[in-house]
Amino acid sequence: QVQLVESGGGLVQAGGSLRLSCAASRSIFSINAMGWYRQAPGKQRELVAHITAGGGTNYSDPVKGRFTISRDTAKNTIDLQMNNLKSEDTAVYYCNAQKKDAFLRTKDYWGQGTQVTVSS
Repeated sequence: QVQLVESGGGLVQAGGSLRLSCAASRSIFSINAMGWYRQAPGKQRELVAHITAGGGTNYSDPVKGRFTISRDTAKNTIDLQMNNLKSEDTAVYYCNAQKKDAFLRTKDYWGQGTQVTVSS
């Protein structure tokens, strides 16, 4: 089991910055991958950024060059630094963890979500 707790959402003007943080209940080295997803009203949940246990990262095209995912292995946290925010970044942001069980099946764990609202 992995519990995830997000923090750091809020209201910001376009062009501004926010930093999201996600704390995991266990060592992130025991988790295969972690990431941030977002869901805007009326839209499907989409991947924003992803970091593997080995530290590899990838980003969705809309956020490349503006968002940075990072991790603190001592604190078992991952962060999402969001710069040059746009109105289309408005969404509920969810922290995700993927962990394989004893049968090598991947299970997804989710945080409760944090609202990010960008005003234009």
